[in-house]
Amino acid sequence: MPAQLQAALTRMGVGAQVRAAGVPGDTSGGGLARVNYSVARDTTLCVVALGGNDLLQGIEPRVTKANLRAILQSLRDRRIGVVLVGVGAPTLFGAAYAREFNAVYPTLAHEFAAPLYPNILAGVGGSRRLMQGDGIHPNAAGARVIGERLAPLVAQALRTIPAQTAAR
Repeated sequence: MPAQLQAALTRMGVGAQVRAAGVPGDTSGGGLARVNYSVARDTTLCVVALGGNDLLQGIEPRVTKANLRAILQSLRDRRIGVVLVGVGAPTLFGAAYAREFNAVYPTLAHEFAAPLYPNILAGVGGSRRLMQGDGIHPNAAGARVIGERLAPLVAQALRTIPAQTAAR
């Protein structure tokens, strides 16, 4: 997906370098453990797209929220802007769990005044043409769709970074 985001930003004329810092299968706890060394010091903006594996592992939403809050705070302390990317929990995990999990992302986006892409799989999930055979992960075509849809939000966030960091 980072390569697709890079390509979409380039097509938009945005001169940003996208670096992948994610680890396949990572949870928000793993992201928290790595954030201070996996996000380079010269990073202007970090796209935080964690929580899908928390959901698949049934991690309590309060734990995911605490981990994501700590990641966002660490990035803020380092004066790195953030775009938060959510994951939508289906009700098959239980209505109460889905409701609590789905509230994590908008709550944290509001708390940190971070742009929010509400659901990484919006418009991709459920499409056999855009998803791998497991029905969970996007294929190359799906990653391209995600990159294209995420790029305008990232581009806008990059334009507002100087004002955000000056206000902190």
